[in-house]
Amino acid sequence: MKLDLKYCPGTLAEGFTTYSPTCLRKVFRNKKVSHILPYPKPQTNDEMEELFMENRKRISISGVQEKLSLLLEKNQLRLTKEGEQGGYILKPIPRDLKKIDQIPANEHLTMQIASQVYGINTAANALIFFADGTPAYITKRFDLKENGAKWGVEDFASLAGKTKDNFGANYKYEFSYEEVGELIKSYVPTWRIELEKYFTVLIFNYLFSNGDAHLKNFSLMETQRGDYILSPAYDLINTRLHVDDTDFALNKGLFKDNFHSKRQESSGHVHQDDFVELGKRMGMNDSRIKILLAPFLSKQPLIEPLIRHSFLTDTNKKSYLQMINTKRNFLIK
Repeated sequence: MKLDLKYCPGTLAEGFTTYSPTCLRKVFRNKKVSHILPYPKPQTNDEMEELFMENRKRISISGVQEKLSLLLEKNQLRLTKEGEQGGYILKPIPRDLKKIDQIPANEHLTMQIASQVYGINTAANALIFFADGTPAYITKRFDLKENGAKWGVEDFASLAGKTKDNFGANYKYEFSYEEVGELIKSYVPTWRIELEKYFTVLIFNYLFSNGDAHLKNFSLMETQRGDYILSPAYDLINTRLHVDDTDFALNKGLFKDNFHSKRQESSGHVHQDDFVELGKRMGMNDSRIKILLAPFLSKQPLIEPLIRHSFLTDTNKKSYLQMINTKRNFLIK
């Protein structure tokens, strides 16, 4: 199927009918990869469903959403076979949320805004399409070395000692964001730098209504020096488009002692004062907190063009922008 594209399905830059050179460099190692996969979408027929089901067994990335493992061979992406290490994770449209067809475009847009507008280090990503034009989200694995070996990666559920066995089915939500910051101080030599990156992602998640930023969606990654830093951000998505969830995934919220600013107590919403308090508890001074908050308080000129160029429907583009403006108003006051 021929898709009539006007924007790069990677960077969302205008004037491209396939991946732009910038996207090919960042995501596909400069190889001329097609934005159309050589497969029909899952559930097309029994044979294809069996192929996808077999592939899912070979991916070790956890999470509710289905994930497939892809390998880039010459200029062609294909499903991995037994014994092969995939370099990409493919997330097709899931099956059991509202507006499910919008999830790939939502995650892609949110990740691009994080990277392009706020300078957050994110996993390289793009939209890609099955043979019938059905979209999927694709992301390059950041845990692989050039030789195919893996960098050490530990998510914060593991670092906090949280498992299904000792904390039940909701183990990855049983914590606070303040306590995650304490773990960063414990495990990261350059914790002052990494805490600022973490703080920035927390503000971003609040502004962009990502209510599923749980312990497994933050990780530390090994560096060439053998120490650990925050991994690139991943799984950034506006969950409020699909579920009526809370502002924060972790059940304690921002603080381990259930602190609420006076403004939050009066309005029922998190405000700038709450993030200022969190920054102070994590060891930041007032001037650094102000600098880190500043980009989220202003109306960034790049946000609206990226939303317009995204693959969301027009109705969801309006909802997405409205949610940002609502949250920004809470942050400003």
